[in-house]
Amino acid sequence: MKGRDLRRLGVVGKLCPMSISFRYLDLSESVDPLSGMSPEEKHTIDYINQKVASAASLDELMHFFYDATRSLFPCDRMSLAFVEEQGRRAVAHWTRSEFAESRLTKGFTGDIGGSSLENVVREGRPRLIGDLEAYLEDKPESESSRLLVAEGLRSSMTCPLMLEGRVVALLFRSSVMKGAYQEEHVRKHMALMERLAQAVEKAYRIEQLESANRAYMEMLGFVAHELKSPLASLQTVGRTLLDGYVGELSPEQKEKIGRMNAKAEGLLALVGEYLNLAWIESGEMEIQAVDDLDLEKKIFSPAVEDLEPQLNERGMILSVRVDQGPISLRGDPSLLGVVLRNLLGNAIKYGKPGGKIELNAARTNEGVHIRVFNEGPGFSPEDRDLLFKRFSRIRKPELMKQKGTGVGLYVSWRIVQAHGGRIWAESEPKSWARFHVLLRDKPLT
Repeated sequence: MKGRDLRRLGVVGKLCPMSISFRYLDLSESVDPLSGMSPEEKHTIDYINQKVASAASLDELMHFFYDATRSLFPCDRMSLAFVEEQGRRAVAHWTRSEFAESRLTKGFTGDIGGSSLENVVREGRPRLIGDLEAYLEDKPESESSRLLVAEGLRSSMTCPLMLEGRVVALLFRSSVMKGAYQEEHVRKHMALMERLAQAVEKAYRIEQLESANRAYMEMLGFVAHELKSPLASLQTVGRTLLDGYVGELSPEQKEKIGRMNAKAEGLLALVGEYLNLAWIESGEMEIQAVDDLDLEKKIFSPAVEDLEPQLNERGMILSVRVDQGPISLRGDPSLLGVVLRNLLGNAIKYGKPGGKIELNAARTNEGVHIRVFNEGPGFSPEDRDLLFKRFSRIRKPELMKQKGTGVGLYVSWRIVQAHGGRIWAESEPKSWARFHVLLRDKPLT
């Protein structure tokens, strides 16, 4: 390449005895990236730009891009690294190689400052290394180059993926041939950069959110599990004391221990909701369906018995009715019990003290229809969509007086959905609320 061409392309690399160890190329906006390309190459680039955003995941996107660009670039290895820590670090995230064993794998981390990647990230200029062995001789501290040379690779092209003037990731291509990459390959990269950068960042952010959500749910499950046993022990000790097993208590002592037990019971309910959420969000929930499940005996009666202390505490009256005699269905008794406890628990918590609660069930043409009614403040039509969303609560003063997580109804929705059913709610604001569950005769398994 002539000297004037080197100046135009912004070559700043170090000269070696036989070749240029590395060089940078300016991505000048005044240069048409499609100039000099054949109609076939232009068609391929247009096709890639159209399809690149349709991948379902970052892994699928990169495999598509690798395969689709094989005719445009020499490539025996391609990898993607994200620029992190405000441009201070590059972290390898995806790699595909034609070799049986890749030595530079996902998770490899390199500092950008002081390396030849610094100009790539700071100024957005692609870097070409025509001879990796010579480059390694110049920069023996480069561990990534050492690994690439050990794989048998001899040249590389590093291209920035830029969005709104910032480098979000680095795309590395490598070849077993020396001097495999030239200005024409950089032009082709320019023609693909914008769409690819958008798709890569979007897929990466989604992947990060999913990873953070998994980590959060794991932590939530761990903390909830660690709290469950000591809270249950505390509640057991409190009941033992109230029952007089260690001697008669004074009225003041009974009152204080009763309050302690009530707090422990409330915390255990919260822990149970979080454990259910972590279990469901982890994908571990499976329907253990039972045939001919007696709805009243196996679901209604245990839930009512568990919640009877709360009913008595608030002076509420519960009526239970199963229309047309005993109802049996196919379902998971444990999970359906969670749903009913959540619905009845909410009716008690948010209902009017001393008010009425009704639990009804009937068989219809669609399946088994369960209804939970309570007198109380209810909710407005515009708040209905908040009911079955995770961590979502209706921000009304009369409802916020009661402690809640915004988890129970979401968990119930997930369980009912897993059974192939529906759950919904209706209300007359400041008067009543009614929740409906429809369980079909053949739930999902």
